[in-house]
Amino acid sequence: MNHTHSEPSIKERLYQQYARIGKCLSSDKRLELLDLLSNGPKSVELLAQQTGMNVANVSRHLQILLDSRLVKFRKEGTYAIYSLEEPIVTEFLIVLWKLCENRLSDIPRIKEDLLHQYEGIQTISKEELLKRMAANTIIVLDLRPKDEYEAGHIEGAISVPMEELDEYLQTLPKHVELAAYCRGPYCVNTTEAVEHMQNKGFTAFRIDEGVQEWKLKCL
Repeated sequence: MNHTHSEPSIKERLYQQYARIGKCLSSDKRLELLDLLSNGPKSVELLAQQTGMNVANVSRHLQILLDSRLVKFRKEGTYAIYSLEEPIVTEFLIVLWKLCENRLSDIPRIKEDLLHQYEGIQTISKEELLKRMAANTIIVLDLRPKDEYEAGHIEGAISVPMEELDEYLQTLPKHVELAAYCRGPYCVNTTEAVEHMQNKGFTAFRIDEGVQEWKLKCL
């Protein structure tokens, strides 16, 4: 009899623990914070700046993520530097994005709307890009801030943050082919940068994947 009574209780406790993660992810702002942290560690102040939230709100959301052990932090002087708890969180996020894209028809539509705003922007496949990189016929640009590049990047890519793009382009002859990526398929910076490079007379391509998606495809 004890076994019969204890079994539902154990199952209940188990699913309650699973639900902690589900509840934690029910905020679009917390998902945005996790996405930013998947690109590298960041201070609370930098996260506030990049999300448009105030520091108090960011801190509140980070505390919830901390309680669910999705993020961790270290102290650097007076700053708290947050990062994802471990790589499996990034893998989970990528699967979540894919699941949402597959199940929610609005997401592919949003992606199409983004690309329609920039007619003539070509996306290069990973296979084609690897082939051209091996032949040294293309330069790959990482448009993210330098700290994110240093935290991890596509092998062979050069760090050229958006604000330094014009200065870098001035050093290149126009026949050079370029490919650029930022924080993934929905990052507008990539598309804007490719359009800008084309307007400057370069042949330029958009890389759909961000660093984490690229690494996962390599496994």
